[in-house]
Amino acid sequence: MNTNLSNYNRNLKLKTSIENRTIYSADYAELNVFETRQVAESVNLQFSFPIIASMLTGKKIMHLEGMKSFDFFPGESVVLPSDKKMVIDFPLANSKNPTRCLALGIDPDKIKETVEIFNKNTRIDFENDQHSFDASAVHLANNQQVQFVLDRIFSTFLEDGKAKDALLDLMVKELIIRLLQTKAKVMLLDNETLFDNNRMAFIVKYMREHLTENIQVDKLADKACMSTSNFYRSFKNTLGESPIDYLNGERIKFAKKLIQRTNDKFADIAYKSGFNNTSYFNRQFKRFEKITPNQYRKLVNDNIS
Repeated sequence: MNTNLSNYNRNLKLKTSIENRTIYSADYAELNVFETRQVAESVNLQFSFPIIASMLTGKKIMHLEGMKSFDFFPGESVVLPSDKKMVIDFPLANSKNPTRCLALGIDPDKIKETVEIFNKNTRIDFENDQHSFDASAVHLANNQQVQFVLDRIFSTFLEDGKAKDALLDLMVKELIIRLLQTKAKVMLLDNETLFDNNRMAFIVKYMREHLTENIQVDKLADKACMSTSNFYRSFKNTLGESPIDYLNGERIKFAKKLIQRTNDKFADIAYKSGFNNTSYFNRQFKRFEKITPNQYRKLVNDNIS
């Protein structure tokens, strides 16, 4: 059990076996930790403010309006606007292995303040969409940057000290920016109208269309009509990752499709995906997917059989 859950358990006073709620408050945020100790279905939950929910232990099945139902596991997060109704199933919860989830509520004024800072430092403007992250829910699977900040926020809420609120204020701002970077990525990848008038969107489209080529950052900067240093900073500020990290992530997605559809050797898959070094491909695959290419192929084959 990690340190955060150990500290949380010391303060836990169980009142109900389904979605028992423990609340921690700060100046601009409220942390709710929910624990369920028995199998349950169709449990309703709703908040009057924007929240970021993150699984700690166990499994939930989430039913959200406008989205296909999905399994919710530890390491994943869901961003929900105000008054978004959730219907939740708990298929595995029991007293020995409870299902735990945290829900972080953030003051809308803090979101607005941070969005304004974000807009000044990127080439994406969210305009009137400053009071919520989206009109609908967003499911973030394996977003390491968001999860890392959430873990730190959870840990800090459980601490005592004069600097607690100041630290939480900084962390909440960082979390909002990480989420905005995620949204920026969605906008750049899914909004075709941006490709004609936004340099970052044009570059993202170019990278996706030339994955298997030898793409250098200075070449991308030239295409964006920017200096290399300015391009690198602008790209990372907007999408939350470096151009090379983004490119490698897209290449790994392509490699996964090849593993699913072919029996090619991994050296061939690495080459077809734009990697000229098999060892580097293996390291990047494990970095993004948390398993090796061989383990991924085994999972694919087990699901087929």
